Amino acid sequence: MEQTLMDKLTILADSAKYDVACTSSGASRTARAGILGSCYAPGCCHAFTADGRCVSLLKVLMTNCCAFDCSYCVNRKSNDIPRATFTPRELAELTVEFYRRNYIEGLFLSSAVLGTPDYTTERMLAALRLLRGEYRFGGYIHAKAIPGTSPELLQQLGYLADRLSVNVELPSEQSLNLLAPDKGRHSIFRPMKQIAVSGAQSKQELTVYRHAPKFAPAGQSTQMIVGASPETDYHILKLTEGMYRKYSLKRVFYSAYIPVTEDTRLPALDTKPPLLREHRLYQADWLLRFYQFKADEILDEANQSFNPYLDPKCNWAVQHYGLFPVDVNRAPFEMLLRVPGIGPKSARRIWHARKLSSLGLDELKRMGVVLKRAQYFITCKGFAGAHPGRGIAGRERITQALIDPNVFGGSCEQLSLFTPPAVDDLITQGVAPRAAMRMVREEAVQCLAKAL
Repeated sequence: MEQTLMDKLTILADSAKYDVACTSSGASRTARAGILGSCYAPGCCHAFTADGRCVSLLKVLMTNCCAFDCSYCVNRKSNDIPRATFTPRELAELTVEFYRRNYIEGLFLSSAVLGTPDYTTERMLAALRLLRGEYRFGGYIHAKAIPGTSPELLQQLGYLADRLSVNVELPSEQSLNLLAPDKGRHSIFRPMKQIAVSGAQSKQELTVYRHAPKFAPAGQSTQMIVGASPETDYHILKLTEGMYRKYSLKRVFYSAYIPVTEDTRLPALDTKPPLLREHRLYQADWLLRFYQFKADEILDEANQSFNPYLDPKCNWAVQHYGLFPVDVNRAPFEMLLRVPGIGPKSARRIWHARKLSSLGLDELKRMGVVLKRAQYFITCKGFAGAHPGRGIAGRERITQALIDPNVFGGSCEQLSLFTPPAVDDLITQGVAPRAAMRMVREEAVQCLAKAL
């Protein structure tokens, strides 16, 4: 039975939902005469799916017919699911018509491996050439590079897309060999290196000739699946730090593994996605990129998992409580970034404002400092630091201010999305949700207070 375009769109858009490396920032292209659409650095308009993920582009696969048999993937060749494939013309027309109706402002194009990586990439290139050439589409395009694609085709893809991404998928070569035998470390990191080198060369050429062709001007990103393999948070964070440094990545995305198949090599089907762990990885990733932290400062060999009750920055502050309080009018910028309640914007505002006059609590509050947390870690003009009290009661008061509100933000009807496993265990034993959250919170506060 011949599939309609709507049938194909339904199948291929649904098949793309597990790929979270879908970002739309980093490239600017103003509207020009004869060109359809424009691209702005802040990104495209956003919509949110039912599972809470952010979708900003037409997010589809070129095909979900795959020659690979990655055990964690819903599109693997051994899985019995409906299959579909866009022709390049169908995909190009669909993108343009959606854009004209103001449904989207760009395209995120990935694909399963149809035959070979090179054949799949050639079909993707054909669609992008139609968009950029015949349809004169100037909007944002994010293309997924297929592991194993030849360098020549990857180079062509980079000149048509604003951003490229090669998914690492699993954090170690051992897990790749076990769960994705058709992929290899070399087939993933070789194109990643090529994108980094070609992007740097393109920027150098643009300094000489401003009309030189741009290679992936929005850079590259990648994705790792969390929870499908046994690697620790520390292992993942060290890998992330290395990729940022070596390949100049713009973003690393983390995807909590959702069981899609029964396999002895994978978590059981009734295993809940590790959303709290994914959340902590994103917070730690933010510290690496904007707070001047190193991976070894956030986690280490002795502590390879994140604290479920404190975000990574607050956890570091608790472990290094002897370094505080700091005077915001004299502390180095790097130390300001490490104070709970002070973010990069607030730190920069403090850095500039204190050159003109000494800052007090009122000024800090206006600059966006969260004093509920920061008050126990800072001193300033007219303020010698908050005194929570002596003994265990004082330490508990500090931990009450630091504990992650996302973990205990639920009610008896609707638990937090990031509820720690201890709460779930109590609920399965028959404890009411609200009572379970209260009990775990009290125990967590007592344990964290002892660490101060």
